[in-house]
Formats: sequence, structure tokens, C-alpha cells
Amino acid sequence: MKTSDNNISRKDFIRNSALAVAGLTLIPNIMTASPFDEKNLSIKGKMSLKNVRLETGFEYQDGEVSSTQTDLFYVEVENGKIIKISPNQPNAKAVDAKGLLMLPAFKDMHIHLDKTFYGDQWQAVRKRTGGIKGMIELEQKMLPEMLKNSTFKAEKLIELLQSKGTSFARSHVNIEPTSKLQSLKNLQKALENKKKGFGAELVAFPQHGVFYTDSVPYLKEAAKMDIDFIGGVDPFNIDGDIEKVIDFTVQLALDNKKGIDIHLHETGDSGLRTVEYLIKKVTENPALKGKTYLSHCFVLGKLEAAKQEEIAEKLGDAQIGIVSTIPFGRLIMPIPTLYKHNVTVLTGNDSIVDHWNTFGTGSVLQKANLMAQLYGYSTEFLLSRSLKLATGNILPLDDRGTQQWPKSGDKANFVLINASCSAEAVSRISEVESLVHDGNVVF
Repeated sequence: MKTSDNNISRKDFIRNSALAVAGLTLIPNIMTASPFDEKNLSIKGKMSLKNVRLETGFEYQDGEVSSTQTDLFYVEVENGKIIKISPNQPNAKAVDAKGLLMLPAFKDMHIHLDKTFYGDQWQAVRKRTGGIKGMIELEQKMLPEMLKNSTFKAEKLIELLQSKGTSFARSHVNIEPTSKLQSLKNLQKALENKKKGFGAELVAFPQHGVFYTDSVPYLKEAAKMDIDFIGGVDPFNIDGDIEKVIDFTVQLALDNKKGIDIHLHETGDSGLRTVEYLIKKVTENPALKGKTYLSHCFVLGKLEAAKQEEIAEKLGDAQIGIVSTIPFGRLIMPIPTLYKHNVTVLTGNDSIVDHWNTFGTGSVLQKANLMAQLYGYSTEFLLSRSLKLATGNILPLDDRGTQQWPKSGDKANFVLINASCSAEAVSRISEVESLVHDGNVVF
């Protein structure tokens, strides 16, 4: 869309309108310029937006949701929060959202910001040998070089996520004898540099095993630092002892009032035993309920339907969430079953481009689209529900079509997206035109 004779992009038009309202000026980027040529833009005080499209309810035909109702509104933001939503004021001096749809900002809930090739020279993955322990040996060789500019690369990866509408991530960060605490410190620098436009929670991640490479002293030290979760990976395949690893992880989390997020790739009996033992420990320690997650948990996709139901019910009762990258092919996760038993399901890109994988796009909206395709969520209602995978379980409308977001007092974390409704945004993976984080205009 042309907004002037200078061919300014819609993103720049919205951003510069916001600056004008705030009494600031900026030389506009033309369409050929990078959206990240400028620093994150902080709007202090109050910002108003007109012509904001919000979802207001469902329309029904023959008892089925046939479409989503929307209308244009006037939205006021102050001190990082949405303070008022009122009928549209098309003639007001305000940021003109041009009828774009406002949705909650996206959240990537499983990613490794600390070790990436993104922003550096392209590298495809190398041939894997020796299984998971072979990959540990490879990492031990690569990490010292990767750490030299990991802060810069993390910032570039954050910018990619922002360009896809994500303003928050849960990042696993290597804690092991090779990196020690350096990977964590480097990532914390990147997050500090990007804090106006991006938030994060961190997982102390023993990628090389808890005991296999004696990561224990470093995990104990990291647990006292500014991290949110104690991580883990494949307790049987790497450390050879499920109970020893889980017991250590649970106690460290309890002692330091942290959550737990464990990578579990194992698909056989050891994977199932790990899930069942973690459920047992969380049930014994209710303080961990709602704060414990299994990332990947591929074993769920290998179980018979009856066993899937049983484990899903137990996960729901223990309030243990699943963070899935939505794998496809021969491994389809039972996400509908997890939803049925009120299991929290989150998603993330995991690897964008690193020595593990090179296929990440940075878009969690694409993950929601993939889930909808895998499970046949093709109706207006089911597509609209699929959006919660991208937003960390925040939806504009509840299941009855009652508007529940945004409301006065909500954090001003939102995207403006070129779609008529949530269902279209998921189905078309619609383009994000603007991102606002804590009231700060990112683009």
C-alpha cells in the first residue's frame, strides 16, 4: 500500500504516525530499507490509535460459527498499558491503524537464542554421528567460537522474531562445563539491549547432561541468577538415570523457587517412564504445579490412543504443560487430546538456523497454521481457536464469542496484522504490519 509519493511502507507509516502523535520525528524508511535500521522506538506517555479493528463476536448459521464480527475502535495506551477502548474517532489526531486487525503480540515459548548462526555466515547442519552424545561432542568443539559473537547473533535473532510479531520468548540457555555461565551472560546482554521491544524468560539448560559432563555446579550457580526455569534433556539417554536426574532437577527448582522445563525426545519406554516419574514428583510437590513443562515429549505421539488419554489426564491433573514445535510426518502429537484434558500447550521455533536444524522461520503464527492443518481445524471457529498457540493462550473472543481481549488494564503488547479476523490470520499466515511491546513501538 502506498501512503505517500515517497512510497513509504505501511509499517513505517504507522510507526511514524505514532512518533508524530508523541511529538517526535524520524526520517522514514522507504520500502527497500530494513525494518530494523532504527532502534526500538519508545513512546513515553500516552499514545492513541484510531481505526483499530477488533473482534466483537461470532455470527452463526445453522448452529455453527460461520464468520467473525469485527468493528473499528479507538484505543488509548499509557505507561505500557491499554487504558481505554472506545467507539472509533476517525477524525481524531491519532495513529491511523487503517483498519488493520489488532491481536495479542505473539510468544515463542521454546527457542535457543543463545546459540544460533542467524546474523552470521550461513551454515547447514553437519552429518550427525554418534546420536545425542555425538552432538554433545560437536557442540563442545563449536561453542567456544560461537560464544565470541553470541550477543550480536541473539540480537539479530530477536529482530527476526519481532518482524514476525513476537515480542516475548522462553529461551533455553546452555549451562554446562564448556560454556559455564558465559552463554547466559552473553544472552542477558542481548536481552538488556532489546528490553524496550522484547521480553523473555530463561531456562538454565544442561544440554550436555546434568551428570554426564558434570553440569551440577554450574546449574546450582545459574539457579541463583536471573533465570526462571531449571531445564533438562533426555535423562535416560544422556545420564542413564531418570530418577536421579528428575530428583535433582525438582529439588533445585524447589530450593530456588523456579519452574521446570525439560526437553524429552525419547520415544520408547524410557520416555514414558520419564513422563510418569515427573508427574509423580510434581504431584508430590504442588508448588511446581502450573510451573512445570515438558518440551517436545515425542513419546506422546507414539502411544496408543487409550494410553494417550490416560497420560493426558494425568498431565492435566498435575498441571504440567507441553511445549511442542508441532512436528509432522510420522510423528503427530496428540494435541487435541491434550486440550481435551486441559493441558496447557505452547509452541516455539526451537532452532532457527544452527547446528541442530536450519528450517526455522521465526513465525509462531506459522506454527498455529501447521497445527490447524494437521488436525483439520479448518472451520471459522477452530481456526480462531488455533490462534492461542501463537499468543500464549490469549484469544480476543472466548468460545462463546464474548470479547475478552483487549480490556482496560491489559499490557500494551499487540500486533496490527493484515487480516479481517483471527481465523484468516491463522489460515493465511497474514503479514504483521506493526508490533507494540509494553507500549513501545517496535515497528
